Amino acid sequence: MYGGGSPPSKLTGGSMSSRSKRAKKTSWGARERAGMSFLIVIAFFAIFGLIILTEVLMIDDRGRGGGVIVRHGSSGGRFGESVPDYDDVKDDYLDDTGIFVRETKYGNTAIKNIIKNQKDSKLSIGMTVQLDPAEQRNLPVIPWGQMLPSKTEQSLPQYPADMRPTDGSWEIVNGTRYKFFVFSAYYDRRDGKLVRIIGATKTRGPEKVWCRFWYPTGSNTTRYRSASVMARVKVIRENWNLKYSACFILCPIRGPFPEIPYAVSVVSKIKSPPGNVLLLRNNDNDPDFNNRTFSNIPNSIGVCVKPLHFNYDQALYMLEFLELNSLLGVTHFTFYNHTIGPKASCILQHYVTGNLPPLITPFAPVRDRTNTGPSVESNNVPQEEMAPTKLSDNTSYQKPKITVNILPWNLRMRSQKEIRTEGLFASLNDCLYRSMYRYSHVALIDLDEFIIPHHNDTLIDLINWLSKRINSRNTGAYSFQNAFFYLQFADDVSMMDDGSPEADLRAALTTQRKTRRRSKLHPQKQRSKYICKPEAVIEAGNHFVWEFCPGRGSLNVPADAAILHHYRVCEFWCDDCIKSPSSGGPNCSSVLQTATGQGWHSVQLP
Repeated sequence: MYGGGSPPSKLTGGSMSSRSKRAKKTSWGARERAGMSFLIVIAFFAIFGLIILTEVLMIDDRGRGGGVIVRHGSSGGRFGESVPDYDDVKDDYLDDTGIFVRETKYGNTAIKNIIKNQKDSKLSIGMTVQLDPAEQRNLPVIPWGQMLPSKTEQSLPQYPADMRPTDGSWEIVNGTRYKFFVFSAYYDRRDGKLVRIIGATKTRGPEKVWCRFWYPTGSNTTRYRSASVMARVKVIRENWNLKYSACFILCPIRGPFPEIPYAVSVVSKIKSPPGNVLLLRNNDNDPDFNNRTFSNIPNSIGVCVKPLHFNYDQALYMLEFLELNSLLGVTHFTFYNHTIGPKASCILQHYVTGNLPPLITPFAPVRDRTNTGPSVESNNVPQEEMAPTKLSDNTSYQKPKITVNILPWNLRMRSQKEIRTEGLFASLNDCLYRSMYRYSHVALIDLDEFIIPHHNDTLIDLINWLSKRINSRNTGAYSFQNAFFYLQFADDVSMMDDGSPEADLRAALTTQRKTRRRSKLHPQKQRSKYICKPEAVIEAGNHFVWEFCPGRGSLNVPADAAILHHYRVCEFWCDDCIKSPSSGGPNCSSVLQTATGQGWHSVQLP
């Protein structure tokens, strides 16, 4: 009826042939895509390999052209935290053996003088540099630390008569491609003669600069002779990989004028007039510091605080910070003022002028709260005990004399975008060298941090106490574990109403009303802070020392001896931190309450 099955048979065969062709085409497309994917992977690894090879070659080239890098392993021993294995110990004191820098802005006469001087002197530089003949004609090879010949020096710009030497203010280095500023200059006599300048510049590949030393000519203070040396820029390690970083500019003192200069200028082009003149801080010229060594530095402690910014204006908290640290034996504070509000500034000025009550007379009895037992809120974590000290006595107390130094901090770099937190690592290292030989120890802490000993009255007492129990002859720093006293924790209600006339003021003191802390302490090097011996440190960091002098290291202080009290809000701006196990502790001192109250009433805030 339908004419047989031939037509359907042909239709079916055609359909199968079409499907077979589509399948073959799909299979070919899949193979093609697989082949393309394979080629893309191969290309990716090839490009990645080229990048790695380029980096290796660049590092190798910098090693040949920039100097010999000496790596020292970490020194083990009894220290809980020894010298890190990434430290370049004694890196700052490398001699000029094999360390070369090329400078292109001399002029032909200066080039000939330098090359002739090097040949005549038969300088032994410890390694051979192979240069292209064109390079030999155009680029003189100048060792780091090599003084310019006197004939060349006479042709350089003279001392700028219209400039006065500065100390502790940011000055520009003219003629650089990227931002380059210098803040202060120090004579570092610990191992040879070295001028160490605190500055800020490009993190990767900092530009080459020169140091021009200025020497007064007799009694005439308006005319100076000069000596110039190729400097070495050493970027401070803690820079968070931002575009700019704090740095050291290192300039050895040698050559025809081995004496210590009066001032120093940092220039990018040796033929250019100086844009800065830094007064060289030299303790050897201070009668109070003559022949001062490790053994006879005054047994005192100073505090270094990173730059005040965001118009900081918490006056009462500033007062509490100063008074509590004063009770803990601190005799000097160094602040750096980027932006500060009028009330906090008023508090600091009273300490600068010494216009504060010298005697503390407690006005209320002290409650014994050292053994209140565990609480339900603390998740049954027992409270830490603190031995009674003279700071908890209800007797008159003679305040130690303290001094405050405030330095301007107008660094023209964008905080957190170009450089880390107002260039705080420059301030920490400036304070370190500024305190050297003046105080036996320096604590580098923030305004919301306090190092609290558990068995001693003061921080110096704590260090002496530790020295009797642990051989600390080689200790360069004491590291303290961080404990968070979160501000979201409930206030200590016992401070709210004790019937005294100063109850409101006492309840406003953060260290007195926030007595609950997170039970778990941070491990060392994570949010820890430290007290160091300035003479034992080369490079200071925020949470630990990056580089010690050879043979020195860090001691991890046991938590039962002292910890760092850190008063702050929860991390990541949430309140989840209060769910973590916590423990209560005693308030630190009734003397603190009285001292802060008397200081508060003596200050006339704007």
